[in-house]
Amino acid sequence: MTLPETPAPTVAAPPVDDQPAIWSRNFRLYFTARSSGLLGDAMLPVAVSAGLISAGHDVGTVGFALAFLFAPFAGFVLFGGVLADRFTARRMMIAADLTNLTTRVLLAVLFFRGIDQLWHLYLLLAMAGTAAAMFQPGAASTVPLVARDVQGANGVLRTAEALTTLVGPALAGVLVGAAATGWVMVIAAVTFGISALGLLALRLGPVPAPPAGDSLWRNLVVGWHEFRARSWLWGVILIWMVFTVAAWGPLQPISAGLVVGEHGPTTFAVLNSVLGAGTVAGGLLAVRYKPQRPLAAGAVAMVVFPLYPIGLVSGWPVWLLGVAQFVVGVGLTFWSVMWATSVQTQVPGEVLNRIHAYEVAGSVCMFPVGSALAGPAITAFGTTRTLELGILVAVLTVVALLLARPVRGLRRADPGGVPAAAAPSKTGADLTLNG
Repeated sequence: MTLPETPAPTVAAPPVDDQPAIWSRNFRLYFTARSSGLLGDAMLPVAVSAGLISAGHDVGTVGFALAFLFAPFAGFVLFGGVLADRFTARRMMIAADLTNLTTRVLLAVLFFRGIDQLWHLYLLLAMAGTAAAMFQPGAASTVPLVARDVQGANGVLRTAEALTTLVGPALAGVLVGAAATGWVMVIAAVTFGISALGLLALRLGPVPAPPAGDSLWRNLVVGWHEFRARSWLWGVILIWMVFTVAAWGPLQPISAGLVVGEHGPTTFAVLNSVLGAGTVAGGLLAVRYKPQRPLAAGAVAMVVFPLYPIGLVSGWPVWLLGVAQFVVGVGLTFWSVMWATSVQTQVPGEVLNRIHAYEVAGSVCMFPVGSALAGPAITAFGTTRTLELGILVAVLTVVALLLARPVRGLRRADPGGVPAAAAPSKTGADLTLNG
């Protein structure tokens, strides 16, 4: 049995120096839990899509099913941050894992018996999306509690995430083809059980918490003030929202239309796998390279993003598109690790869950908008012009990140102490800009 976390208003101290910087007992448990849960998550969209099509449902039903899965995540992730602060992140994450385990068991039963009422499926998928929203904020705030080398830990976790993104959909596709979709759900349920056990076994000391007696609304408002008080934080999110709508969001559907239409679905799948391989390499690079100005270095790495859309516009051969995808995967993941590490080491522990929820909501909410606008943009401007706009916006994104002084100038936090930006936070009217 593990000792319960006792809420405390101070920033949690890093592990003692005689523990490994990354692979401590706590991090090994957290790595196992997180990787297992990510594998279960990665299997779900492919399994549901293939299972519905195999059962005779149309593409419209698949679209509604995925909407019921992803919409609750965007809608509830802010509240997940508040609840993680009130009840501790580990409790929220374990509760989310148990909810995911339950939904996968029920989904297995549903697919084994046959789906008579689609609302049953939609309800279970909405529960899974809500559980993901409850889990996500704590996933960030737990990393500094289980590893002294936060950037190295994030690099390892991003690498594991990339591997699960490669393995999960492929495994789900093979199992759906060889057996019933229900068995995919059974395996996914096991992965969430492993995650819950790993989190339960963590030995964490006192963790930061908001003042006792504050309402949920008050906690949410304080989180917003803390988010707004850091110009480097909201500055990146604003830039990223424009980038996502105009460049990243439309790229996937446009790429699918061009590559599948000319080279077939297998080539498209291979190119996405190569992108995944690049994310693994980017994660490994981020484990080794620790720049003094992480966001500036991450912004420079984003220079490679336009390579793939440039290749599509220019009609590059498949092998060269694969090289571009690999390099893009390296750049995206390196930026991702620099960003995650900056947030986790520069933000006070007592508001980290809530601030992470705000930055996730801001980062994710525009992606489906960009994807949805791809079709109308092609109709209005043509495929080439739409891709060229995305290329221009991607270049301007790097320029904007490097020109923004709070972003460019943010220095790496001292791993041996509390960074200046992570000093005990102020609330209400006392908040000042920390960017």
